Amino acid sequence: MRAVRRAAEISQSDVATALGAADSTVAGWELGSSVPDQEKLPALARVLKEPLDVLFPRNGLRDLTDLRCDAGLYRYEMAAVIGTKSDGPVAGAENGIRRLKDRYLPDLAAAYGVSVDEVNRAQERSIAKARGEEVEGETAAVAAVEEPPRTLAAKITLLLERSYPAGTAPTDAEIAAAVNTYAGSLVTSAEKVAALRTGADEAEAPAPVVLEGLADFFGVARLYFEPDDAVARQVYEGLRLMSAAKSGQVGRIRARGLGAEGLPAGVLSILNDLATEFEKKAAPDAND
Repeated sequence: MRAVRRAAEISQSDVATALGAADSTVAGWELGSSVPDQEKLPALARVLKEPLDVLFPRNGLRDLTDLRCDAGLYRYEMAAVIGTKSDGPVAGAENGIRRLKDRYLPDLAAAYGVSVDEVNRAQERSIAKARGEEVEGETAAVAAVEEPPRTLAAKITLLLERSYPAGTAPTDAEIAAAVNTYAGSLVTSAEKVAALRTGADEAEAPAPVVLEGLADFFGVARLYFEPDDAVARQVYEGLRLMSAAKSGQVGRIRARGLGAEGLPAGVLSILNDLATEFEKKAAPDAND
């Protein structure tokens, strides 16, 4: 943190002022004698002019606590967000004790700047984490949700979460520019992409050329963005394989008995062959 601050030519006092903290508090963070609240990390990243996930990388995908803290919100503020007398419902869900009521989800999604589907997935991770469950060698907090994404917002979010290392996912503006280049005209904007990503525009279907541009940008089949669970599941399982390969756990994805709703036998065979190749490359040479 100190190195980043100095490289940006920002003083400790400026950081303290921006975060409403004392200079000594910031000094303590840099010395490692104390750590900032997780809720302060987004503001700290902004002050230091670094992406949050680059400055403070996390292991795995976000749970409910991560969503709230990434929005810079403290738990006590959540009562006003969901219109209750206390933050008990949010606290219970974050601790994996009880699920959120459906009527709270839209307000939380809006406050966190994500889709309702992403709130639901984060909730499953919080519950799995509280139970200490593991799935395929990963904590279930990371891989708890086995259902493929169904809404356009959930599909875009899944691609962004699984296809890019932390801090390298494209921005809404970059996605919009790529789609416009594909279309050869101005068919979307950063604001419209953000609305698709967060689910704000679920009632208004995007033009076919926008979906084609998104498919071309992310390198997936155009059908992935159609309301077809079978196609979505195939892409989902492919992304799980990629994730496992990146973490050195590709063998644990092998031959998972997906059944009729999962990958076709031919595709599964190809992925298993790919898994074997990964294992061969990862194995030490017997002559070494």
